[in-house]
Amino acid sequence: MKTVADILRNKGAGSEVFSVHPRATVLEAMNLMAEKGIGAVLVVEDGKVVGILSERDYARKVVQLEKSAYHLDVQSIMTHNVITVTSKHTNEQCMELMTEKRLRHLPVVDAGILNGLVSIGDLVKDIISDQQSTIEQLQRYIRGT
Repeated sequence: MKTVADILRNKGAGSEVFSVHPRATVLEAMNLMAEKGIGAVLVVEDGKVVGILSERDYARKVVQLEKSAYHLDVQSIMTHNVITVTSKHTNEQCMELMTEKRLRHLPVVDAGILNGLVSIGDLVKDIISDQQSTIEQLQRYIRGT
């Protein structure tokens, strides 16, 4: 079973984690997400993950507050209680956690240091890759090669 460390290693060079400061404007954060083609950014202060801001947070909370993204701080709408995993967690554990908590992103933190971010897409891609490998092995076994 693959670990989060394996998944991050397989993501390779395109696995940069993007973040904003809690006092950045929501507009700045949304522009960053649009520019990078991502659905969430971590909110980091003094090197520590203090929140996460997703497109879902924006869609739900900005309307509720009846404010403009130009004048609203990220900390006003971010998810504060961020659930994290370590590099030692397995793909299966992450999938269970995401399903149970209805999450799409999990920051990877080891000994207080941010090491990456795994998305539901990363996990599904990894599972599909493993299944394809199993299918190919079974086909070779059946053919006797």
